[in-house]
Amino acid sequence: MSYDSVEGLRAEQEGATLRLRFERADRRNAVNDVMLDAMIAHLAAAGVDESVRVIRIDAEGPDFCAGSDLIANNTRSERKPRVGSTQRRLPNKANRLIPLMLETQVPIVSVVRGWAAGLGFHIALASDFCVAAEDARFWEPFMARGFTPDSGAAWLLPRLVGLVHTRQLLMLGKEIPGSTAAEWGIIHTAAPVGELETAASELIRGLADAPTVALGLTKWLLHSGNGLDLDRHLQNEAMALELSSRSEDFKEGLAAFRDRREAKFQGR
Repeated sequence: MSYDSVEGLRAEQEGATLRLRFERADRRNAVNDVMLDAMIAHLAAAGVDESVRVIRIDAEGPDFCAGSDLIANNTRSERKPRVGSTQRRLPNKANRLIPLMLETQVPIVSVVRGWAAGLGFHIALASDFCVAAEDARFWEPFMARGFTPDSGAAWLLPRLVGLVHTRQLLMLGKEIPGSTAAEWGIIHTAAPVGELETAASELIRGLADAPTVALGLTKWLLHSGNGLDLDRHLQNEAMALELSSRSEDFKEGLAAFRDRREAKFQGR
């Protein structure tokens, strides 16, 4: 498949990794509609592209993402939008991106430096793994701007850190560094800025070399299990086990165990 870049978002495939890179450093990588549409299209395509085994999201410049570009997204026309424009727009933009990140069976890794605010914060939350610099800054700017959270913030955060920390972040606007985000369990790990790329690359390489079918089905089980009772979840586990045990990687894993060697998974 072809992953075309757009202004503000570079897309390129590096081996088994699809890399999506924010490139609006002058705007702190705030995301506009063109970038959102491209991200959604690329994530949907990668989900069915057997050559992609991991997705990396990062950014140029000192900051990861300052959130949605509210100025650009609200000045597309000289005419005042009709009442309800936000409600009509969001299901096709940020509110489509976040569920897609959670549902695609390709693991996603965000690599964060500097500010991750609003939607930028939520992209990190919706990733399967986030590796951040210890001095990165995570912030929910909504109360400071006088409006309510968007793009799944009030759904994602309580499931990760509980209501006490969620209230601090969403209602009090508490900023936290990457080191605190790791302590709270919001992100996978925090590293000194000079070691960030090494930590991220090692994680991404490990995911790219993993048994892709089993990895994707495990991600599906974790996400889908949120709203299910145990019986239904166990049915899903049985189906996932049936599918993963038919994969070539499963056969390789058994052979490696038998031969007392490290498995070499091909993602099939």
